Amino acid sequence: MRLLRHVPFLKNVLLYSLTAFGGPQAHLAMMLKNFVQRTPYVTEEELLEYNAFCNLLPGASSTQTLTLIGYKRGGLPLAIITLIIWLFPACALMGAFSFLLRYIDQRSLHSDIFKFIPSMAVGFLAYGAAAAFKVSIRNTITWVIMILGSFATYVFFRSPWIFPALIVVSGFITNLSQKRIPQQEVKHQRVKWGNLWLFGFLFLLAGATSEVARVNNWPNRKPINLFENVYRMGSLVFGGGHVLMPLMYEQFSVRPEAVQVKNPNAIRIDKEDMTTGMGMVRAIPGPVFAIASFTGGMALKDMGPEMQVIGCVIGSVAIFLPSALLVLFFFPVWNNLKRYAVIYRSLEGINAAVVGIMIASTLYIMKDISLVEAKMTSVLNVVIILATFLTLKYTQLASPFIVAVCLLLGYFF
Repeated sequence: MRLLRHVPFLKNVLLYSLTAFGGPQAHLAMMLKNFVQRTPYVTEEELLEYNAFCNLLPGASSTQTLTLIGYKRGGLPLAIITLIIWLFPACALMGAFSFLLRYIDQRSLHSDIFKFIPSMAVGFLAYGAAAAFKVSIRNTITWVIMILGSFATYVFFRSPWIFPALIVVSGFITNLSQKRIPQQEVKHQRVKWGNLWLFGFLFLLAGATSEVARVNNWPNRKPINLFENVYRMGSLVFGGGHVLMPLMYEQFSVRPEAVQVKNPNAIRIDKEDMTTGMGMVRAIPGPVFAIASFTGGMALKDMGPEMQVIGCVIGSVAIFLPSALLVLFFFPVWNNLKRYAVIYRSLEGINAAVVGIMIASTLYIMKDISLVEAKMTSVLNVVIILATFLTLKYTQLASPFIVAVCLLLGYFF
């Protein structure tokens, strides 16, 4: 019964999961609108802190951030339900696509209906950066961190280390001065290690079982290998979906060609199928890590429809389970550490770095959008960017309506 009072929050999560296009940086901007501005489930400072903290961990940062909002609202049960509601639409769509791909002429597959979604994402990012700027940029050092962070992010956007590196360095810089926030006596609290032990146990068990199955060539060993491969990626990937997808492409499409003679039972996905899935996941709402659902289905499709469904489930669970276990373990530790002045001082620099990352993400997406060409698409792109920003800033219009308008424009123009 206690969960019933969280139904409005879960309804907002569902609507968000159906309209969250644009990747993790755009997701953060949408969270600012949906969970801070329209309904204050968390403050702007809390959301930026959650996002910065999650960027220090491997895994899907936007998924981890939303999970923490649920955790703050209703503890572990609500965090788990929030996670499931957020993941289900994207994973279901990508899993279904693994079945439908055989019926689609990939050369004629297009996403015209989604062609204005990048422009909308730029509008959301600009709004998010402006909102975060107000609460994070307050003095000279935060200005310097924001500007340098924007430059570094833009130049090294595709490098997996750039986000955690910026956050760590920025936190260090604002700790160089200890006068403003002196350390006070802190009472140590007990750390619960359960989630971390479970994470490590599953990591080692999956690796050992997969290797034994490979060496002994177990029949029907593909589900075991699939879980290990995807769980390992979810445990070690920094930098989001644009880092995960090349790893999956190398693991399931490139490497098997080299070992096909030695290991004919290795999981193998055609390169064309994999690249089509990588394009499709960018055109649907939700986490980019949902590509694992498609990958799991394609990996086991030769074993029959039932096993293909199981493959979709294995891919979805294996990619997001490490993220959930790590964030739910380390967040209480982080809250304890925040009582130390060194961590509290770091938050000033960390939040400034997040603003820089959002500004650079806005510019990075804009460089691939037609804005100055003498044609109708360029005019509409500019109009959509401005209209999205102004609508978010000056109205209470819900995000799903903005997404719907952009999809309709893509369909008709």
